[in-house]
Amino acid sequence: MSGDLPDRILAAVRAVAGEGGLPLHAPEFEGHEADYVRDCIETGWVSTAGAYVGRFERALEAFTGVDHAIAVVNGTAALHMSLMLAGVGPGDEVLTPALTFVATANAVSHCGARPHFVDACPDRLAVDPVALEAHLQAVTRIQDGLCVNRTTGATVRALTVTHVFGIPADLPALADVCARWNLALVEDAAEALGSTQDGGHVGGAGLAAALSFNGNKIVTTGGGGAILTRDPDVAGRARHLTTTARRGGGWTYDHDAVGWNYRLPNLNAALGVAQMERLPDMLARKRGLADRYAAAFADLKGIRILTEPAGCRTNAWLNALVLARPDRAVRDAILERLNADGVQVRPLWTLMHRLPMYADAPRAALPVAEALEDAVINLPSSAALGR
Repeated sequence: MSGDLPDRILAAVRAVAGEGGLPLHAPEFEGHEADYVRDCIETGWVSTAGAYVGRFERALEAFTGVDHAIAVVNGTAALHMSLMLAGVGPGDEVLTPALTFVATANAVSHCGARPHFVDACPDRLAVDPVALEAHLQAVTRIQDGLCVNRTTGATVRALTVTHVFGIPADLPALADVCARWNLALVEDAAEALGSTQDGGHVGGAGLAAALSFNGNKIVTTGGGGAILTRDPDVAGRARHLTTTARRGGGWTYDHDAVGWNYRLPNLNAALGVAQMERLPDMLARKRGLADRYAAAFADLKGIRILTEPAGCRTNAWLNALVLARPDRAVRDAILERLNADGVQVRPLWTLMHRLPMYADAPRAALPVAEALEDAVINLPSSAALGR
Protein backbone atom coordinates (compact mmCIF):
# COMPACT_ATOMS: atom_id res chain seq x y z
CA MET A 1 0.00 0.00 0.00
CA SER A 2 2.71 2.50 0.95
CA GLY A 3 4.62 1.86 -2.29
CA ASP A 4 2.06 3.64 -4.48
CA LEU A 5 1.03 6.19 -1.86
CA PRO A 6 3.25 8.99 -3.25
CA ASP A 7 1.67 8.62 -6.71
CA ARG A 8 -1.85 8.61 -5.28
CA ILE A 9 -1.11 11.73 -3.23
CA LEU A 10 0.39 13.47 -6.27
CA ALA A 11 -2.72 12.65 -8.31
CA ALA A 12 -5.00 14.03 -5.59
CA VAL A 13 -3.01 17.26 -5.27
CA ARG A 14 -2.97 17.75 -9.05
CA ALA A 15 -6.74 17.19 -9.20
CA VAL A 16 -7.24 20.00 -6.69
CA ALA A 17 -4.46 22.47 -7.48
CA GLY A 18 -3.79 21.92 -11.18
CA GLU A 19 -0.70 21.33 -13.27
CA GLY A 20 2.65 23.10 -13.46
CA GLY A 21 4.87 24.27 -10.64
CA LEU A 22 3.06 24.68 -7.34
CA PRO A 23 4.86 26.68 -4.62
CA LEU A 24 4.08 25.95 -0.99
CA HIS A 25 2.65 29.42 -0.35
CA ALA A 26 3.09 32.37 -2.69
CA PRO A 27 2.24 36.00 -1.88
CA GLU A 28 -0.52 37.73 -3.83
CA PHE A 29 -0.51 41.42 -4.84
CA GLU A 30 -3.73 42.32 -6.65
CA GLY A 31 -4.94 45.40 -4.81
CA HIS A 32 -3.46 48.79 -3.89
CA GLU A 33 -0.02 47.48 -2.90
CA ALA A 34 1.91 49.28 -5.65
CA ASP A 35 -0.12 52.51 -5.20
CA TYR A 36 0.53 52.71 -1.45
CA VAL A 37 4.23 51.87 -1.73
CA ARG A 38 4.59 54.46 -4.52
CA ASP A 39 2.90 57.02 -2.26
CA CYS A 40 5.58 56.40 0.40
CA ILE A 41 8.36 56.89 -2.16
CA GLU A 42 6.85 59.99 -3.74
CA THR A 43 6.20 61.69 -0.38
CA GLY A 44 9.50 60.60 1.15
CA TRP A 45 7.84 58.89 4.12
CA VAL A 46 9.62 55.55 3.86
CA SER A 47 10.77 54.92 7.44
CA THR A 48 9.02 54.29 10.74
CA ALA A 49 7.38 57.72 11.13
CA GLY A 50 5.04 57.40 8.15
CA ALA A 51 1.25 57.30 8.40
CA TYR A 52 0.86 53.79 7.00
CA VAL A 53 2.36 52.31 10.17
CA GLY A 54 -0.55 53.59 12.24
CA ARG A 55 -3.06 52.62 9.54
CA PHE A 56 -1.69 49.08 9.52
CA GLU A 57 -1.90 48.82 13.29
CA ARG A 58 -5.50 50.06 13.33
CA ALA A 59 -6.41 47.55 10.61
CA LEU A 60 -4.94 44.71 12.68
CA GLU A 61 -6.82 45.85 15.78
CA ALA A 62 -10.11 46.07 13.89
CA PHE A 63 -9.68 42.68 12.25
CA THR A 64 -8.54 40.72 15.32
CA GLY A 65 -10.59 42.52 17.94
CA VAL A 66 -7.47 42.76 20.12
CA ASP A 67 -7.20 46.27 21.53
CA HIS A 68 -3.58 47.11 20.73
CA ALA A 69 -1.29 46.21 17.82
CA ILE A 70 2.33 47.39 17.66
CA ALA A 71 3.96 46.83 14.26
CA VAL A 72 7.58 45.62 14.34
CA VAL A 73 10.25 44.46 11.91
CA ASN A 74 9.52 40.73 12.01
CA GLY A 75 7.80 37.97 13.95
CA THR A 76 10.93 37.08 15.92
CA ALA A 77 11.17 40.66 17.20
CA ALA A 78 7.49 40.47 18.19
CA LEU A 79 8.12 37.26 20.12
CA HIS A 80 11.27 38.60 21.75
CA MET A 81 9.51 41.76 22.91
CA SER A 82 6.45 39.82 24.11
CA LEU A 83 8.67 37.66 26.31
CA MET A 84 10.55 40.70 27.61
CA LEU A 85 7.21 42.28 28.52
CA ALA A 86 6.35 39.06 30.37
CA GLY A 87 9.40 39.62 32.56
CA VAL A 88 11.53 36.86 31.03
CA GLY A 89 15.21 37.48 31.70
CA PRO A 90 18.60 35.84 32.09
CA GLY A 91 18.49 32.52 33.94
CA ASP A 92 14.74 32.01 33.50
CA GLU A 93 13.11 29.12 31.68
CA VAL A 94 10.23 29.41 29.23
CA LEU A 95 8.01 26.45 28.42
CA THR A 96 8.25 26.19 24.64
CA PRO A 97 6.81 23.72 22.13
CA ALA A 98 9.34 21.29 20.71
CA LEU A 99 7.19 21.31 17.57
CA THR A 100 7.56 24.85 16.27
CA PHE A 101 9.68 27.02 13.99
CA VAL A 102 13.10 27.83 15.44
CA ALA A 103 12.21 31.51 15.96
CA THR A 104 10.01 30.53 18.93
CA ALA A 105 12.96 29.05 20.81
CA ASN A 106 15.39 31.69 19.56
CA ALA A 107 13.24 34.47 21.03
CA VAL A 108 13.63 32.84 24.43
CA SER A 109 17.40 32.75 23.96
CA HIS A 110 17.42 36.42 22.93
CA CYS A 111 16.11 37.19 26.43
CA GLY A 112 19.04 35.34 28.00
CA ALA A 113 16.61 32.63 29.10
CA ARG A 114 16.42 28.93 28.31
CA PRO A 115 13.65 27.10 26.43
CA HIS A 116 12.11 24.16 28.26
CA PHE A 117 10.48 21.97 25.63
CA VAL A 118 7.03 20.41 25.98
CA ASP A 119 4.94 18.02 23.92
CA ALA A 120 2.22 18.50 21.31
CA CYS A 121 -1.27 17.10 20.91
CA PRO A 122 -2.07 15.11 17.74
CA ASP A 123 -5.17 17.01 16.61
CA ARG A 124 -3.94 20.62 16.97
CA LEU A 125 -0.13 20.08 16.81
CA ALA A 126 0.12 22.74 19.53
CA VAL A 127 1.09 22.32 23.20
CA ASP A 128 -0.97 19.61 24.91
CA PRO A 129 -2.48 21.11 28.10
CA VAL A 130 -2.94 17.71 29.78
CA ALA A 131 0.65 16.63 29.17
CA LEU A 132 1.85 20.10 30.20
CA GLU A 133 0.00 19.93 33.53
CA ALA A 134 1.43 16.48 34.26
CA HIS A 135 4.94 17.66 33.42
CA LEU A 136 4.66 20.72 35.65
CA GLN A 137 3.47 18.60 38.56
CA ALA A 138 6.42 16.26 38.06
CA VAL A 139 9.27 18.75 37.67
CA THR A 140 8.25 22.10 39.20
CA ARG A 141 6.94 23.60 42.42
CA ILE A 142 5.46 26.93 43.47
CA GLN A 143 7.95 28.81 45.63
CA ASP A 144 7.36 32.35 46.85
CA GLY A 145 4.65 32.73 44.22
CA LEU A 146 6.90 31.61 41.35
CA CYS A 147 7.02 28.42 39.34
CA VAL A 148 10.45 26.89 39.93
CA ASN A 149 12.16 23.96 38.20
CA ARG A 150 13.06 21.54 41.00
CA THR A 151 16.13 20.26 39.16
CA THR A 152 17.69 23.44 37.77
CA GLY A 153 16.38 25.88 40.37
CA ALA A 154 15.41 28.27 37.56
CA THR A 155 12.20 30.27 37.57
CA VAL A 156 9.82 29.06 34.88
CA ARG A 157 8.49 32.42 33.85
CA ALA A 158 6.17 31.87 30.88
CA LEU A 159 4.57 29.51 28.39
CA THR A 160 4.85 30.20 24.67
CA VAL A 161 2.17 28.51 22.56
CA THR A 162 2.40 28.23 18.77
CA HIS A 163 -0.76 28.06 16.66
CA VAL A 164 0.78 25.61 14.18
CA PHE A 165 -0.26 26.22 10.55
CA GLY A 166 -2.96 28.55 11.86
CA ILE A 167 -4.74 25.85 13.91
CA PRO A 168 -5.68 27.42 17.26
CA ALA A 169 -4.14 25.84 20.33
CA ASP A 170 -6.49 24.93 23.17
CA LEU A 171 -6.23 28.40 24.67
CA PRO A 172 -8.84 28.07 27.46
CA ALA A 173 -7.18 24.94 28.85
CA LEU A 174 -3.67 26.37 28.48
CA ALA A 175 -4.70 29.64 30.14
CA ASP A 176 -6.02 27.61 33.09
CA VAL A 177 -2.67 25.80 33.40
CA CYS A 178 -0.83 29.13 33.31
CA ALA A 179 -3.09 30.56 36.03
CA ARG A 180 -2.47 27.56 38.31
CA TRP A 181 1.31 27.75 37.88
CA ASN A 182 1.74 31.55 37.77
CA LEU A 183 3.00 31.57 34.20
CA ALA A 184 2.63 34.36 31.67
CA LEU A 185 0.96 33.15 28.47
CA VAL A 186 2.51 34.36 25.21
CA GLU A 187 0.95 33.29 21.91
CA ASP A 188 3.13 32.64 18.88
CA ALA A 189 0.40 33.52 16.39
CA ALA A 190 2.85 34.06 13.53
CA GLU A 191 0.84 31.75 11.27
CA ALA A 192 -2.62 32.44 12.64
CA LEU A 193 -3.92 35.77 11.32
CA GLY A 194 -7.55 35.00 10.51
CA SER A 195 -7.92 32.03 12.89
CA THR A 196 -10.59 32.03 15.59
CA GLN A 197 -11.60 29.95 18.59
CA ASP A 198 -15.07 30.09 20.12
CA GLY A 199 -15.79 33.11 17.94
CA GLY A 200 -12.80 35.18 19.07
CA HIS A 201 -9.62 35.79 17.12
CA VAL A 202 -6.49 34.19 18.54
CA GLY A 203 -3.92 36.54 20.03
CA GLY A 204 -5.90 37.94 22.94
CA ALA A 205 -5.87 35.11 25.48
CA GLY A 206 -2.62 35.91 27.24
CA LEU A 207 -0.32 38.79 28.05
CA ALA A 208 0.75 39.27 24.43
CA ALA A 209 0.88 37.58 21.06
CA ALA A 210 3.19 37.77 18.06
CA LEU A 211 2.16 37.93 14.40
CA SER A 212 4.40 37.51 11.36
CA PHE A 213 4.09 39.09 7.90
CA ASN A 214 6.93 37.24 6.19
CA GLY A 215 6.63 36.65 2.45
CA ASN A 216 5.10 33.20 2.98
CA LYS A 217 2.23 34.38 5.22
CA ILE A 218 -1.33 35.16 4.08
CA VAL A 219 -0.72 38.87 4.68
CA THR A 220 2.83 39.94 3.90
CA THR A 221 4.72 43.17 4.36
CA GLY A 222 7.83 41.59 2.85
CA GLY A 223 9.20 41.26 6.36
CA GLY A 224 7.39 42.37 9.45
CA GLY A 225 5.48 41.40 12.55
CA ALA A 226 3.21 42.77 15.24
CA ILE A 227 2.63 42.48 18.96
CA LEU A 228 -1.01 42.09 20.03
CA THR A 229 -2.17 42.78 23.58
CA ARG A 230 -5.32 43.76 25.43
CA ASP A 231 -3.37 45.50 28.20
CA PRO A 232 -2.83 49.24 27.56
CA ASP A 233 0.19 49.37 29.88
CA VAL A 234 1.84 46.44 28.07
CA ALA A 235 1.07 48.13 24.75
CA GLY A 236 2.59 51.41 25.86
CA ARG A 237 5.71 49.68 27.11
CA ALA A 238 6.00 47.69 23.87
CA ARG A 239 5.69 50.80 21.74
CA HIS A 240 8.30 52.62 23.85
CA LEU A 241 10.87 49.83 23.95
CA THR A 242 10.58 49.06 20.23
CA THR A 243 11.30 52.72 19.45
CA THR A 244 14.72 52.69 21.18
CA ALA A 245 13.05 53.78 24.45
CA ARG A 246 13.20 57.40 23.30
CA ARG A 247 11.42 60.00 25.42
CA GLY A 248 9.92 63.23 24.17
CA GLY A 249 10.32 64.50 20.64
CA GLY A 250 11.75 67.33 18.64
CA TRP A 251 15.52 67.52 18.48
CA THR A 252 16.27 65.78 21.80
CA TYR A 253 17.79 62.31 22.07
CA ASP A 254 16.73 61.22 25.54
CA HIS A 255 16.35 57.49 26.25
CA ASP A 256 15.32 56.02 29.60
CA ALA A 257 15.98 52.29 29.07
CA VAL A 258 17.79 49.82 26.87
CA GLY A 259 15.52 49.73 23.86
CA TRP A 260 15.36 48.17 20.43
CA ASN A 261 15.04 49.63 16.95
CA TYR A 262 12.22 47.25 16.11
CA ARG A 263 9.51 49.46 14.57
CA LEU A 264 8.14 48.57 11.13
CA PRO A 265 9.08 50.96 8.28
CA ASN A 266 6.32 52.82 6.47
CA LEU A 267 7.14 51.12 3.14
CA ASN A 268 6.41 47.72 4.64
CA ALA A 269 3.32 48.97 6.44
CA ALA A 270 1.94 50.38 3.18
CA LEU A 271 2.13 46.92 1.69
CA GLY A 272 0.39 45.55 4.76
CA VAL A 273 -2.47 48.07 4.59
CA ALA A 274 -3.22 47.00 1.03
CA GLN A 275 -3.01 43.33 1.99
CA MET A 276 -5.39 43.80 4.92
CA GLU A 277 -7.96 45.29 2.55
CA ARG A 278 -7.98 41.99 0.68
CA LEU A 279 -7.62 39.60 3.62
CA PRO A 280 -11.27 38.45 3.84
CA ASP A 281 -11.24 37.47 0.16
CA MET A 282 -7.93 35.61 0.49
CA LEU A 283 -9.17 33.76 3.56
CA ALA A 284 -12.36 32.72 1.78
CA ARG A 285 -10.39 31.33 -1.16
CA LYS A 286 -7.99 29.50 1.14
CA ARG A 287 -10.89 27.87 2.96
CA GLY A 288 -12.34 26.82 -0.37
CA LEU A 289 -9.00 25.21 -1.23
CA ALA A 290 -8.95 23.43 2.15
CA ASP A 291 -12.44 22.06 1.51
CA ARG A 292 -11.36 20.71 -1.88
CA TYR A 293 -8.31 19.04 -0.37
CA ALA A 294 -10.48 17.49 2.34
CA ALA A 295 -12.77 16.00 -0.31
CA ALA A 296 -9.85 14.77 -2.43
CA PHE A 297 -8.22 12.93 0.47
CA ALA A 298 -11.39 11.69 2.20
CA ASP A 299 -11.15 8.15 0.81
CA LEU A 300 -7.38 7.84 0.45
CA LYS A 301 -6.19 5.10 2.81
CA GLY A 302 -3.02 5.47 4.81
CA ILE A 303 -3.24 9.23 5.19
CA ARG A 304 -5.63 11.91 6.42
CA ILE A 305 -5.99 15.64 5.95
CA LEU A 306 -5.54 17.63 9.14
CA THR A 307 -8.88 19.25 10.00
CA GLU A 308 -9.81 22.06 12.37
CA PRO A 309 -10.86 21.21 15.95
CA ALA A 310 -14.40 21.77 17.18
CA GLY A 311 -15.13 25.40 17.98
CA CYS A 312 -12.26 26.62 15.81
CA ARG A 313 -12.08 28.23 12.41
CA THR A 314 -8.60 28.19 10.96
CA ASN A 315 -7.10 30.49 8.35
CA ALA A 316 -6.02 27.39 6.38
CA TRP A 317 -2.53 28.88 6.11
CA LEU A 318 -0.93 25.54 5.26
CA ASN A 319 -2.95 22.42 4.54
CA ALA A 320 -1.33 19.32 6.01
CA LEU A 321 -1.48 15.57 5.50
CA VAL A 322 -0.83 13.14 8.36
CA LEU A 323 0.30 9.56 7.77
CA ALA A 324 -1.86 6.99 9.54
CA ARG A 325 1.35 5.41 10.84
CA PRO A 326 4.40 7.64 11.35
CA ASP A 327 7.16 6.47 9.05
CA ARG A 328 10.15 8.64 8.10
CA ALA A 329 10.91 6.57 4.97
CA VAL A 330 7.34 6.83 3.65
CA ARG A 331 7.21 10.54 4.48
CA ASP A 332 10.44 11.18 2.61
CA ALA A 333 9.31 9.13 -0.40
CA ILE A 334 6.22 11.37 -0.65
CA LEU A 335 8.34 14.51 -0.33
CA GLU A 336 10.74 13.32 -3.03
CA ARG A 337 8.01 12.25 -5.48
CA LEU A 338 5.96 15.45 -5.29
CA ASN A 339 8.90 17.85 -5.27
CA ALA A 340 10.37 16.07 -8.29
CA ASP A 341 7.11 16.79 -10.12
CA GLY A 342 7.21 20.50 -9.27
CA VAL A 343 4.83 20.30 -6.32
CA GLN A 344 6.49 22.02 -3.37
CA VAL A 345 5.64 20.02 -0.27
CA ARG A 346 7.46 20.24 3.01
CA PRO A 347 7.79 18.26 6.27
CA LEU A 348 7.40 19.66 9.75
CA TRP A 349 10.28 21.63 11.19
CA THR A 350 13.09 19.70 12.82
CA LEU A 351 12.05 19.41 16.45
CA MET A 352 13.79 21.94 18.64
CA HIS A 353 15.54 19.46 20.93
CA ARG A 354 17.24 17.88 17.89
CA LEU A 355 19.00 21.15 17.02
CA PRO A 356 22.56 21.39 18.36
CA MET A 357 22.11 24.65 20.27
CA TYR A 358 19.10 23.22 22.15
CA ALA A 359 20.16 19.60 22.59
CA ASP A 360 20.85 20.09 26.31
CA ALA A 361 17.78 22.21 27.08
CA PRO A 362 15.36 20.83 29.68
CA ARG A 363 12.44 18.98 28.19
CA ALA A 364 9.43 16.82 28.89
CA ALA A 365 8.84 13.48 27.24
CA LEU A 366 7.96 14.27 23.60
CA PRO A 367 6.29 11.16 22.13
CA VAL A 368 3.57 12.97 20.17
CA ALA A 369 5.86 15.61 18.69
CA GLU A 370 8.37 12.94 17.67
CA ALA A 371 5.66 10.85 16.00
CA LEU A 372 4.26 13.86 14.17
CA GLU A 373 7.72 14.76 12.87
CA ASP A 374 7.65 11.50 10.87
CA ALA A 375 4.05 11.84 9.74
CA VAL A 376 3.16 15.39 8.61
CA ILE A 377 3.48 16.84 5.09
CA ASN A 378 2.43 20.36 4.05
CA LEU A 379 0.65 20.88 0.72
CA PRO A 380 0.65 23.86 -1.68
CA SER A 381 -1.73 26.33 -0.05
CA SER A 382 -1.54 29.69 -1.87
CA ALA A 383 -4.76 31.72 -1.95
CA ALA A 384 -4.52 31.77 -5.76
CA LEU A 385 -5.21 28.01 -5.79
CA GLY A 386 -8.61 28.66 -4.21
CA ARG A 387 -10.05 30.36 -7.28
